[in-house]
Amino acid sequence: MGFLKYGFFIVFFFVSQLGTAQSISDPFKEVTDSLVNAEPRTYAELDAVLRPFRKDTILMQYFLQEAVKKDYYAGQSYAFNHMGRTYRDISLFSRSLELHQKALETAERGNSLEFRIYSHNMLSTLFRKTESIQSALDHAQGALQLAETIKNPSKGIKRSINVSLNSIGNIYKALGQYELAIAKFEESMNLERELDNDLGLAINLQNIGECYEAVGRLEEALQNYATSLAHNEKIGSERGKIICNYSIAHVYVHQGEINKALDILEEAITTSKVLGDKGIIASVYINLGWTLIHHKRYKEAETNLLNGLEISRKFNLPSVMEEALRFLSDLKAAQGDFKESLKYFKNSYRAGRQISNDRNLRYVADMISRYDTEKKSNELEALAKENEIVKLKLLKKDTSLLIGGFALALLAGIFYILYRQYQLKNDKKLLTLEQTMLRSQMNPHFLFNSLNSIKLYIINNEKKNAVHYLNKFSKLVRKILEASSLKEIPLAEELETVELYMNIENIRFSNEINFNISIDEGIDVHTIKIPSLILQPFLENALWHGLSSKEGGKNIDLDVSKGKNNFINISISDNGVGRAAAEIIKESKILKRKSIGIAITKERLANFSRDYQNTFDFTIIDLYDEKGNAIGTKVVLHIPTI
Repeated sequence: MGFLKYGFFIVFFFVSQLGTAQSISDPFKEVTDSLVNAEPRTYAELDAVLRPFRKDTILMQYFLQEAVKKDYYAGQSYAFNHMGRTYRDISLFSRSLELHQKALETAERGNSLEFRIYSHNMLSTLFRKTESIQSALDHAQGALQLAETIKNPSKGIKRSINVSLNSIGNIYKALGQYELAIAKFEESMNLERELDNDLGLAINLQNIGECYEAVGRLEEALQNYATSLAHNEKIGSERGKIICNYSIAHVYVHQGEINKALDILEEAITTSKVLGDKGIIASVYINLGWTLIHHKRYKEAETNLLNGLEISRKFNLPSVMEEALRFLSDLKAAQGDFKESLKYFKNSYRAGRQISNDRNLRYVADMISRYDTEKKSNELEALAKENEIVKLKLLKKDTSLLIGGFALALLAGIFYILYRQYQLKNDKKLLTLEQTMLRSQMNPHFLFNSLNSIKLYIINNEKKNAVHYLNKFSKLVRKILEASSLKEIPLAEELETVELYMNIENIRFSNEINFNISIDEGIDVHTIKIPSLILQPFLENALWHGLSSKEGGKNIDLDVSKGKNNFINISISDNGVGRAAAEIIKESKILKRKSIGIAITKERLANFSRDYQNTFDFTIIDLYDEKGNAIGTKVVLHIPTI
């Protein structure tokens, strides 16, 4: 289908040219002839003349043809880039990518630094829209590096620097690094003030508002959106006004001012359709649908959400699609159709994970490619230096010594390569373990069951409990994601994470679990480092194998005590049925809960022991009373403090 769609637009383009070549106005032909003959080299000179025509692909195609005849590369790059922008704005991303790449190629052939910078920025913006985070970052940094080579940059180059900074800020925003993103936006905005550029100020203020809204600082978000809107109104940017307005409406919904939000979004539907940007149209539909849910106009809400979902699927807008599915889940829950709500929620969750996976896969693929290229380059450089040394030695020493030296160098190289392969293999193994551990921490059963438990509070109108546990759940997810990127974390952070985990799991046990943490005096849990996310598998084991089948009081005790030889002991004790009884119960169940957390933890600890040249291990002890009856299980982890 992608090929047919692309082919259709190519055919359409050439048919359009045949049908409209005669309709190019004489004034535009004169403008084109004068520019092609004068061959201005800067973006500002070209844009001053062509700005009113640059969104018209037919006129830009005509200008391109004339520029090609004269080998006028700056003009070609300008035309390619603005045709690419036009296609990008209507979500035809593959065609846009082809045109921006041609713009970069012609700028390089014409040795035009300014148009190379501009083309890199356009490619960065396009890759951001298609969730290709690493490629977007590469082009933004490439543009910035080229611009910084100019000692006295022109106004156009300064503008490109600001665009690069804004692109990097947006990449940080897409990755959830909001403080870093705001810093980049403010850096770009300060430079835009020097240039007195209202468009640049409007864009950065909008982006800062989105960061503040993402972290719940709604008043600051609203203030930035309103200031951005004022700049957009000043310059007459319809696109900017629509984006600001639906962002303001979004905040109004959060603040409970539903009617204000509806008035803004219903007007935005009409103006966005005139603009033609499919991403904006889909976002307005979705925001309107979400607002109508709060107004309890469920039928209209569903119509708008489905319209947004259809557009996002048709034009491959993953983030917009995920949002539409999430709001449809909320709608069905509000209507009491929990089966449909769960279906939409699962689809939303899968879409969100796919976005995250795609970003990570692209990022990892780019990193591996970059690493291999740099490694080969370094190896070639090292071999070249060794070759020069060998040549010098040939002039001074006899053949036998040279052969011996070369053999030793080759042997050293082989050992080094083998050693590096061993290191990379271990790194890859550790990364796989960390990813598997994260999946076990964030498995769908835990997420869905936790959210369903919280949803029961909502259904039962226990708002205080719902908000309390939802805050704990969101904090737990954030802490797990933060810890998953680190090899070691302070023991205090790990204890806080497992306490949140136990609070969430305890909902499903009707708060019957008594979970206690005790720490010996003299132990500073803030300075002791342990492998991240190491305790949760043992607590999960205690819950589901030790206590889930037990009648009566259920206790889990986590004790941190000093051990011997600069070690601490972390013990996790439960008063469950014991391992032998748990195994019998497990075998009798039709649906068996698969537990891989302990095996993964054991392998992770073994890897830490190798990497840090220290001992990380644990012991599992079965507990019995005086009569030999099983009264629980105890796990003791031995963690070095230095």
